[in-house]
Amino acid sequence: MFTSPIKRIAVIGSGVMGSQIAAHISNAGVPVVLLDIVPKGAQDRDVLASTALAKMRKDMSVFMHPDNAKLITPGNLEDDLGILSEIDWIIEAVLEDQQIKSDVYKEIDAVRKAGSIVSSNTSTIPLARLIQGQSEKFAHDFMITHFYNPPRTMRLIELMAGETTCPDAIKSVTDFCDHVLGKGVVRSKAAPGFIANRLGIFFLQCGMNSAFDLGLTVEEADAVFGKPLGMPKTGMFGLIDLIGLDLISLSAKSLLSTLSEDDAYRAINIPRALIDKMISEGYTGRKGKGGFYRVQKMEVGKVTEALDLKTGKYRVSKEGKPKSIEEAKGNLRVLCEAQDSIGKFAWFVLSHTLVYAASLVPQSADDIVAIDTAMRLGFNWEFGPFELIDKLGVGWFVGKLKAEGRVVPELLKKAEDKSFYKVENGKQEFLTAEGKYNPIVRSEGILLLADIKLASTPVLKNASASVWDVGDGVLCFEFTTKMNTLDVDTLALLRETIALIENNGGKYKGLVFYNDSNLFSAGANLRKGLQVTDDASYAVTRQIIRQGQKTYHALRFARFPSVSAPAGLALGGACELTMHCSAAQAYAETYLSLVEVLIGEVPGWGGCAQMLGRAFQKYSSGDTLTPVRKTFEIISQARRSRSAFEARDLMYLRETDGITMNRDRLLFDAKQRLLQMVKDYEPPLPLKLNLPGSTEYAFFESMIDSWRALGKALSHDATVAKALAAVLCGIRFSPRRPVTEAQMLGLEQREFMKLARMPQTAARIRYMLETGQPLRN
Repeated sequence: MFTSPIKRIAVIGSGVMGSQIAAHISNAGVPVVLLDIVPKGAQDRDVLASTALAKMRKDMSVFMHPDNAKLITPGNLEDDLGILSEIDWIIEAVLEDQQIKSDVYKEIDAVRKAGSIVSSNTSTIPLARLIQGQSEKFAHDFMITHFYNPPRTMRLIELMAGETTCPDAIKSVTDFCDHVLGKGVVRSKAAPGFIANRLGIFFLQCGMNSAFDLGLTVEEADAVFGKPLGMPKTGMFGLIDLIGLDLISLSAKSLLSTLSEDDAYRAINIPRALIDKMISEGYTGRKGKGGFYRVQKMEVGKVTEALDLKTGKYRVSKEGKPKSIEEAKGNLRVLCEAQDSIGKFAWFVLSHTLVYAASLVPQSADDIVAIDTAMRLGFNWEFGPFELIDKLGVGWFVGKLKAEGRVVPELLKKAEDKSFYKVENGKQEFLTAEGKYNPIVRSEGILLLADIKLASTPVLKNASASVWDVGDGVLCFEFTTKMNTLDVDTLALLRETIALIENNGGKYKGLVFYNDSNLFSAGANLRKGLQVTDDASYAVTRQIIRQGQKTYHALRFARFPSVSAPAGLALGGACELTMHCSAAQAYAETYLSLVEVLIGEVPGWGGCAQMLGRAFQKYSSGDTLTPVRKTFEIISQARRSRSAFEARDLMYLRETDGITMNRDRLLFDAKQRLLQMVKDYEPPLPLKLNLPGSTEYAFFESMIDSWRALGKALSHDATVAKALAAVLCGIRFSPRRPVTEAQMLGLEQREFMKLARMPQTAARIRYMLETGQPLRN
């Protein structure tokens, strides 16, 4: 169990970043004080911090649970400065002005307790400038901790320490950010813009210039620097809109004030009249009147418009991939060799960005791993710059640079006949600045399935899933289909895995469900067997439902423990799987939901029974109506948790289930949880539920009919809701006798198959497959 000397935190500055840093600290269950200045003439002296907190309470997206806001105490720097004498870590997030920061530091230093840590969230000002004129003790306890926006979901923190910064302070902050806040901490050197900011701004500026010069549309540019390169779906211009043109402009000016005269960024920082005009007129992106994209409300619906880079006028946004992207089929080198404007654009931006990245070692970071990690966690790139060079081929990349007469950085020369990463004896190694290979060392408590795969082969495998030995007798079940959907092959391999563990003489102790992606599973594969068009497909669907129930039942009552370790989306059948496991250890950013009503169905793999069982435990007052009504409310609305913490409220997770803040620690935590359960493990007792029967069903029927009469529900909405109510009320059974778990499964199957026959359900499934959106009918 991790313990930290940091118990209380203060954030100075309640702007967007300061307030959201405070919010994320509260997400970790840590009390935080939010202080700001007292505006002249203000009657409410805490108005800035209080207003910031009120805005966050109204939006709530920054909080993993609504109650977290209670952990933030607003105040001001005049009346409440003395509070800092009780604080362990003080985070400064005021304006990016060196003099303002200096004045605040002097105020902090006068009242803080001895040994308390002070850090700045600056993104551009070097540490040496920040500590100018401060006391030696202040410099001893000071560092930079650069959070990325938004702090809740962006996992990167760049940490920069000074020559005199206390090593214990560095360790305390690093460990706290890692274990408690769930961040990936990357050490940066005392260089302008640190790592990700510097390289990210270079990349965006380079992309904007090239798109202008080559006459590309913003959609074409975003089609290149989006999914094809493993970058966020916003694309390049969409990301600029998200960050804000004004903020990028300010960051560029700050960089230019600190970069050397020969830095490559100066050459690509070309002023554009259109960009200046957009900023001056308030077209700064999503937070402004619009940016490179804007959404216009119409009489019916909305339309997305894109900015024409030639005319500066908005037009309806065009969808579709350019031909050269389609032809490349994911091959990065083929895309960069294409002779059209798309290929030239891809090569120009990639080559300049990757060369610039190579120049940052060891200027900004000690090694390539730090730079790759910073771009993955700070900009959500799937592959870091040096991983991208490896995908292109280092020799090919350097050869093309030489053919164009470009300067090749020393690091690239040392890698020319090699690769930046290689696997040696089942361990991944990276190329150092000296041209040698060193192993990548994980921190204690970090276990990645990707590392397991380098050193082993699956214990079991088929087309839809794989099973890995993760050590200490624990097996890991990984989904491998598109979007990690569950199908008959997934279920078959799970039954085989259960039999293997139970009949292997104690070699294996239990099973963890986990994968390295941020999509645990989108649920059952709608394309395989759930579209009923005739008697044959009806029989296939019924078999899938039976197999799912049988498999999950076998898992739930197995003689060994199982732990689900979801991260990201866990929908439908994946949510049901999690509820059938002995326990769950979920990543904090996990979004669970029973979504079946959206495709015109009811949960069919035991979800109704498990939700009822939990509801009767949670509302155990002897009242049989409340648990049924609460369960109906959650499933009928397909309510999705906005975090693992909220999933407890919705009963998708138990109060006793664990939550991991750091994504990289999830598999290790799940494995440890399972090992703790192994000794004296006993399977659960089958459910017996006192359901209300037809009397309560009549209440639901009347309520649903009133919804339809008021226009709150359409025809099939009502049909599905009544089917759900029939299951939850146990309508076929006497309210005088408890309904067994097996009987509940029978009810689920009966109502599921009735709905499966209906054309309205088929229409919903088709629409979901075609658009990814639910259909109301």
